[in-house]
Amino acid sequence: MAVISGKEYIRRIDRLNSNIWIEGRQISGPISKHAAFSGAVKSQALLYDLQKCSEHESLLIHKDCHGRSFGTSFIIPKTRKDLEKKREMVQLWARHTGGLMGRSPDYMNTVLAAFRSSIHLLEGEENCFPENIVKLYDRAIEKDLSFTHTFINPQCNRGSLAFMDEDPPNARTVDRTEDGIIVSGAKLLATQGGMTDEIIVYSPPGLMDKDQAFAFSLPADTKGLTFACRKPFSGTGERFDSPLSSRFEEMDSLVIFDRVLVPWERIFYYDNNKIADHFFKQSHFASFALHQVVSRQIVKTEFILGVAQLIVDTINISEYEHVQLKITEIICGLECVRALLGRSESEAEKDERGVLVPAAGPLYVAVSMFQKSCARFTEIIQILGASGMICLPDKAQFDSPIGEDLNRYLRGFNINGRDRVELFSLASDLCMSHFGSRQTLYERFFFGDPVRLSQSIYRSYDSSIHKELVKKFL
Repeated sequence: MAVISGKEYIRRIDRLNSNIWIEGRQISGPISKHAAFSGAVKSQALLYDLQKCSEHESLLIHKDCHGRSFGTSFIIPKTRKDLEKKREMVQLWARHTGGLMGRSPDYMNTVLAAFRSSIHLLEGEENCFPENIVKLYDRAIEKDLSFTHTFINPQCNRGSLAFMDEDPPNARTVDRTEDGIIVSGAKLLATQGGMTDEIIVYSPPGLMDKDQAFAFSLPADTKGLTFACRKPFSGTGERFDSPLSSRFEEMDSLVIFDRVLVPWERIFYYDNNKIADHFFKQSHFASFALHQVVSRQIVKTEFILGVAQLIVDTINISEYEHVQLKITEIICGLECVRALLGRSESEAEKDERGVLVPAAGPLYVAVSMFQKSCARFTEIIQILGASGMICLPDKAQFDSPIGEDLNRYLRGFNINGRDRVELFSLASDLCMSHFGSRQTLYERFFFGDPVRLSQSIYRSYDSSIHKELVKKFL
């Protein structure tokens, strides 16, 4: 089974019966039927269905040098053609979600491919099991597994001396047995927690406590594993009133480990601070993951631009200079990120094992720009829509006896009231609802703290050639 259909994905997730708590109750029954998850599950199922569509088969299914066929999202690129295929695959899926599902399966599949291509960093190191990554990768491409992940520690104490806390909430190894390690504590922020086959758990770089230095994968329904969900942002569930949140709301959860047994065959490494720090800094994680992220963010920007331009057309404001400047601002942001992605691919280099790795520098710049510009694009839509973003009757109003009046008085330029409100409801859902605000925050911190990311770009950027140019002038 190289790739699965949407129906197979839903059947598999429903069968897991993971321990998920939301709004004070434990979910019982199929997760695909629960109001907080059903929209995202259905949207994700449609992505899997595309793999079964003959029209997209050549793009969404990949055959490696061993003759294995599997989803392109798992690809470890060896050629420029591989890298381009991966980007086109990511963007095809993203166009079916408006780029609004940041944790669609291709993200974690890309992360797993990055791990698999970097196992040499674990070979011969203490408490490391690179063969387990190989086995997981092989199993994932064979069964088309879906993953979520968690690595952030709870925000209990972010001070520089937090490591001295006597009872930190962070997930940690509390025992080591003949069957595996025992983990207790908690981690944030498992997006799509409970609606994937497995969860990959790892620790952020820079740890001081070896008990927290680990990486492993577990089935989502593992005993002792609990997903404690935030309140849902799925809106009314009605497509007209909540056109985006009803379909693409990805639940986020706190992951609680209550003496969870992690079998040895599931562990990538443990009790090794050096590896926990170096594996993410020296592996292909950043290059692979950022290539997927930026590819999706381009599509999201295209979607935002489309919404903004439709608002302009619908209320006929294109003649105003400030409107043109705002739309151009989005266009410039889009084209800059496209150029950076293209440069990353053109400067990709092969490592000593023949893996083609996209250049990380342009990707770091692209994602850093998007952390800031995404919030600005949201603001532009709010400014363009103005009062039209507020006065939005729901579908029931249009279906009521006053519906014809609403159609008349809320009409736009060559568009009736119902259609105008439908567009503006989408715009409102994108940038003013709980779902929309979460989208902005999500992109702002997608690849870490913006300040630290900027510092990383500053420290890694080679400015020597620019300094030499100025010295010659002097």
